[in-house]
Amino acid sequence: MSDHISVMVVDDHSGVRDVMCQILELGGYDVVAKAVNGVEAVEKYQRFRPELTVMDFTLPRKNGFDATREIMALDNKAKVIMCSSIDREALVAAAEEAGACGIIFKPFRCNEVLETIDSVMQAQLPLSYQGC
Repeated sequence: MSDHISVMVVDDHSGVRDVMCQILELGGYDVVAKAVNGVEAVEKYQRFRPELTVMDFTLPRKNGFDATREIMALDNKAKVIMCSSIDREALVAAAEEAGACGIIFKPFRCNEVLETIDSVMQAQLPLSYQGC
């Protein structure tokens, strides 16, 4: 499905960020930006305008929830998938409120990441319809 879709990956842990980038590149996605905190995520979103952002929920300087809200305020058609290992119910509610359109729970598997991204990019459905 990828057709060279541009993606930004936001995670403060370099190992997680690197693995996510490898999965995306193997799936044919084009990683155009990486960020390590919420402030940098918003700045890089404005600069690169990726078609999709994969955003960790727990980030320094500005959490993923607030960064997603800012990105959605800049571009209400932005697609953000939240990624975290925190409590599922809390994450789903917060991600929906922020405007995210999907969730990937850690630890994640390659096929789960690609399936979630493909469904978000194809279906364009609200988060509650993405099987979360």
